[in-house]
Amino acid sequence: MRNMILAAVLTSFAFGASAQNLSSPIGHWRTLDDETGKPMTVTEIYEAQNGTLAARITENLGLPATCTGCSGKYKNKPFVGIVTLWNLTPTGNGTWGNGNGYKPSDDRNFKAKSVRLVDGGRKLEVKGCVAFICKTATWVRVD
Repeated sequence: MRNMILAAVLTSFAFGASAQNLSSPIGHWRTLDDETGKPMTVTEIYEAQNGTLAARITENLGLPATCTGCSGKYKNKPFVGIVTLWNLTPTGNGTWGNGNGYKPSDDRNFKAKSVRLVDGGRKLEVKGCVAFICKTATWVRVD
């Protein structure tokens, strides 16, 4: 009987954790190429030390091994480990924004206007802007 209760409690924690996961962008996401829709990376969104959200590439799925087109500190470095979003703060209604971003495949910095969960938390819309031109990328949850 004791084992059954313990199993029930552990199961409820597991279901609670997965439900909570879908209400937060924290986790692993598959990024897709804007033009082809092919997977490019797995990117982890995590809580940074300053309490904001950030993202870094954890797995390379379809890019060259190193970022030869990158400038600055990422020039000729592996894609894995590149920080792609930082300083994201809650903006209300399950949306984060007012942060910064870097798209290594274009070697472009951008303003991270909004990061919003869609499709029940299974997808993430990342809206970035350079000056007044904005694009939205869709990421797909991995975990």
